[in-house]
Amino acid sequence: MHRLVAHPDTPGRTLRSVTAQVLWQPNDQLWLEFMVSGAGDVRLAGWNPTGRTDGLWQTTCFEMFLKPSGTSGYTEYNFSPSGQWAAYGFDDYRAGMQDFPIDIAPEIELTGNGSDTFWLAIVPVVPPNCDRPWDVALSAVIEESDGTKSYWALRHPPGKPDFHHPDCFALTLEAPPPA
Repeated sequence: MHRLVAHPDTPGRTLRSVTAQVLWQPNDQLWLEFMVSGAGDVRLAGWNPTGRTDGLWQTTCFEMFLKPSGTSGYTEYNFSPSGQWAAYGFDDYRAGMQDFPIDIAPEIELTGNGSDTFWLAIVPVVPPNCDRPWDVALSAVIEESDGTKSYWALRHPPGKPDFHHPDCFALTLEAPPPA
């Protein structure tokens, strides 16, 4: 489990912790899980599994950024507790954004809704083909019932929250095991 930290300018009111875990599964797919504690006042969108949807980061949303180590291009994945998701490819830091094609839509499961702790599990996440280690950024936007938003990441760069910043890629994930 990897502990995310709140951006110092946006600590949130009631949240105690946000953690994430990412693991390789068969067929070069990733399993991703986020856990939020102190979540009794978190605003969660109702279930709406309409698939790919833009703008998910405007309310409670969980994100993973992947880039092959030593490169500048990366893929951004957004996952909403509503069941909606998005995926974008970038050529460089915030440059060359386009929809990233997804052949297998991720399944998003929310458990513990309405309690102090909830989990969001996502499977599969199918990254671009790569036979080298990945640099990974894990992050979350958490909105509370009064509209307060907090921004959580493995690491934050100086200044305002920016999950795309190279400093946020604080985790290395080895290349998938051979099939």
